[in-house]
Amino acid sequence: MTAYAIGHLRPETMNEEILHYMGVVQSTMDPFEGRFLVHGKQVEVMEGPFPGSVVVIAFPDIESARAWYASDAYQAILPERTRHIAGEVVLVEGVAPDYDASATADRLREAAGL
Repeated sequence: MTAYAIGHLRPETMNEEILHYMGVVQSTMDPFEGRFLVHGKQVEVMEGPFPGSVVVIAFPDIESARAWYASDAYQAILPERTRHIAGEVVLVEGVAPDYDASATADRLREAAGL
């Protein structure tokens, strides 16, 4: 099942460390088959406050996403981002192509006795 690394980032001023991080981050993802789905695009906020930007990286599975984040190569450059960009990063597993939210609602309804 495809998994995603999702970042909600609020960059401060651009500097050489951030540019270096951006220049080498793909090489840390390659061994784990990570690829950017969203990077550097303006968000269109539809609900609530949302300062900053979004980054979405796809991996073949959650194990690959975890292994990338924990890898020596990524951990070596991570401080270059965290020193200058506030934000949150999460890993999440996607759903199957045939996922049906109504079936999930039915299971939750039944489990809650509603």
